[in-house]
Amino acid sequence: MDIGDDVDRDSVAGLSSLGDPVRRRLYDCVAARDEAITRDDAAAATGIGRSLAAYHLDKLAEAGLLTVDYARPPGRGGPGAGRPAKRYTRTQQEMAVTIPPRNYALLATLVTTAVAADTTGTVRAAVDAAARAAGQAAGTTDLMDALRAHGYEPATDPDGGIELRNCPFHRLAREHTELVCGLNLELIAGLLEAAGQAPQRAALHPRPGRCCVLVHGSDRHDHTT
Repeated sequence: MDIGDDVDRDSVAGLSSLGDPVRRRLYDCVAARDEAITRDDAAAATGIGRSLAAYHLDKLAEAGLLTVDYARPPGRGGPGAGRPAKRYTRTQQEMAVTIPPRNYALLATLVTTAVAADTTGTVRAAVDAAARAAGQAAGTTDLMDALRAHGYEPATDPDGGIELRNCPFHRLAREHTELVCGLNLELIAGLLEAAGQAPQRAALHPRPGRCCVLVHGSDRHDHTT
């Protein structure tokens, strides 16, 4: 199989690592956390031995799916504190493989650049309407499942709201923040409508490491733009 270039080869190698069920469990465990996780914590969370966890975590790091740092537990420092623990977090590097090669990322960049250049607002309005319709069409009565299927990695908060731990359009959002955040808002509003819930639950609330949209608890219907 001719992959085409080293970038595609690295992506194939990285994504193939997730075919191992133990590595997939460990990756999912790390990805579900905002903070770095140690080998001991990962082993305990997945129910496997520490040595086995350490081996597979390092393999995931070698494949570019996890990043590594070292730190001592809070409150421990100075002489006698021991060696810093090895910790793992999910990498922010994006991986995608298409065979034969396709460049959908370039197409998305060209389209978003063209939309951002439209000064009339007509194209932007059409994109927002299309995003809303796509959410309505693709949504289900189970909102969390719909959000997961669209790559948002939802997590409920103590107030009954939903935080979105991932932006499916992360790279484009960095380049065209206002446009992509507005698209996210309309798409999620459409998913809410498909689930029979108030679309006003979705509001723009940009935060580091999160999607720019927050889904408020069902008792809140304020819509902030």
